[in-house]
Amino acid sequence: MKTTRIIFTGGFLGAGKTTLLWEAAGRLTKKGLRVGLITNDQAPELVDTALLSRQGLAVAEVSGSCFCCNFNGLTEAMERVNAGTEADVIMAEPVGSCTDLSATIMQPLKQDWHHRFSVAPLSVLADPARLLPILDGETAGLHGDAAYIFRKQLEESDIILVTKTDTLEAHALASLLGRVREAFPSATALPVSALSGEGMDEWLANVLERTDAGRRIAVVDYDVYARGEAVLGWLNGTVRLTAFVGTGDLDAFMNAFLTRLAERLDGRGYGVGHVKAILENGSRYVAGNLTGNVRTLSLRGSVGMGHTAKLTVNARVETSPEKLDALVREVLDETTHGCYEMTVLAWRCLQPGRPNPTYRYAQVVAL
Repeated sequence: MKTTRIIFTGGFLGAGKTTLLWEAAGRLTKKGLRVGLITNDQAPELVDTALLSRQGLAVAEVSGSCFCCNFNGLTEAMERVNAGTEADVIMAEPVGSCTDLSATIMQPLKQDWHHRFSVAPLSVLADPARLLPILDGETAGLHGDAAYIFRKQLEESDIILVTKTDTLEAHALASLLGRVREAFPSATALPVSALSGEGMDEWLANVLERTDAGRRIAVVDYDVYARGEAVLGWLNGTVRLTAFVGTGDLDAFMNAFLTRLAERLDGRGYGVGHVKAILENGSRYVAGNLTGNVRTLSLRGSVGMGHTAKLTVNARVETSPEKLDALVREVLDETTHGCYEMTVLAWRCLQPGRPNPTYRYAQVVAL
């Protein structure tokens, strides 16, 4: 029976996981491989799902809990994607605030699903802007318990991907990679940029060919882990925008909305895990990403002028769900005022509960 390669790409919020999967899926498809994707979040209405679906690939979403706390939901999604595409490769993106993947996902898959799925080494992405302070023993602007999750993700990884290398000078990148290899000698440290393509082929060769998946199980304090997730308010919302008169400049709207939101978050001192948004009008879209203050804002794509559009927002911010909810609604009201009628299609704001994994293996499963 054919086995499908399953590749998990973890990493803290804002590390660039979705961008990497977008680029990787395109490269694998060009090589003639059939590729499926699985996204994951604590709530539905995911920007990642909307964006990755535009690759024309089968995308399944596991929402309502992380992979580790809904292992059966994960395996059902794997089977669903596989049934639809007879996939050679499935790429899965865990929740950005999730750790302990080796013990809760990799080991049970190796134990009971090896006849259907071949598990690739666990890749963990790290944004240099946060990675360097973490290596220095700091919190990278995160709550201390959230920074704990970041460190645990690195500890359990098989491959550490230093992302966004196009933002670093060559000497700075070499120094950073050296420090990562020194701090985590059992992991393979690789540089990668989804924007420039640097390192993509080397990483894909590693995850397609290597058999040493889930080589380490981290020691995780679930009390600290739970507090690290609970410091974040989570918001997933979708609204329909309708111009009051004629058409509106939807690209300008998106830029104004995210810029205002970034400035307001920064002004109130709220730490940003990430804010993602996608504005869609038929086949056209513009996607935005924010990982800190307004200088971290990036936009890609274009909607242009239009009468109606659908906006989906995912925000992970260090404040209460109630304050995050009020702030995002406030900025939306300001940005739409006098220009667009706004209709809420879906809206959920929450604080993650304590992680309760379906399985947690104490030992590494040998194949």
